[in-house]
Amino acid sequence: MKTYHSWKLDIEDRIATLTLQTNDLNVMDMPSLFELKEISNELNSNDDVWVIILQGNGKHFSSGVNFDILKKINEISKDEFKNNMREMQSCFTSFETISKPTIAKIQGFCMGGGFMLSQCCDFRIASEKTIFSIPLVKLGLTVLMGTNRITRNAGIGPTNELVMLGEKFNPEKALQYNLITKIVSPENFDDATKQFAKKFLQLPPKTISITKEIIRRGDKIPLEESLELEIELQSSLLGSSDLLEAMDSFVSQRKPKFTGN
Repeated sequence: MKTYHSWKLDIEDRIATLTLQTNDLNVMDMPSLFELKEISNELNSNDDVWVIILQGNGKHFSSGVNFDILKKINEISKDEFKNNMREMQSCFTSFETISKPTIAKIQGFCMGGGFMLSQCCDFRIASEKTIFSIPLVKLGLTVLMGTNRITRNAGIGPTNELVMLGEKFNPEKALQYNLITKIVSPENFDDATKQFAKKFLQLPPKTISITKEIIRRGDKIPLEESLELEIELQSSLLGSSDLLEAMDSFVSQRKPKFTGN
């Protein structure tokens, strides 16, 4: 286990669990955002990590970014505002672009910047008791950490509703809008998340990493370019021990044993 100012990182059996622990509501401040960027780089380069669970300590995932950061907006110049926002956005992007699969384990309050951080994950598992909200319009602002992260999952219509009204919504609506992957009961929450993460321990990690990149990048480019991207990235797997193991175990109808090589 490694403890930071605002985060705790546990790595066990190739599963990394990253826990936000700032206060009862897990509000994020600038140090916690900068630490997230640092930790993201560490996780991305750690070959012993095959999958990442992101969670909040205690009862809540995160109720967002520290209000003091938002209050200072009127006290700084436009250039300072732009630079500060770019720095904050880069912290989320660093986590989102980790090459390993990421799973948000969401319970309690998941609001504002906390909600946006959950949308940086590849998968989002929510407790039935979760309360979602993107309330920035009520502060006279709009989403600062990537509105497109909502739109690409939910579409324009639902994003209009959730962002422009800023109202609270429940897990059922989040699932309907494709903003979470599944809903689980509180008593099964821990086990369901861990079992979901363990699925990736049965898969070749380099292939998963390449697949994630193909999905992310391929969505933003023409079909012809995405086809070439698939060929180019997958060519790097040729001759790898995990590719040989995958094919041999499939033919032999046995459980594969991947090493990450």
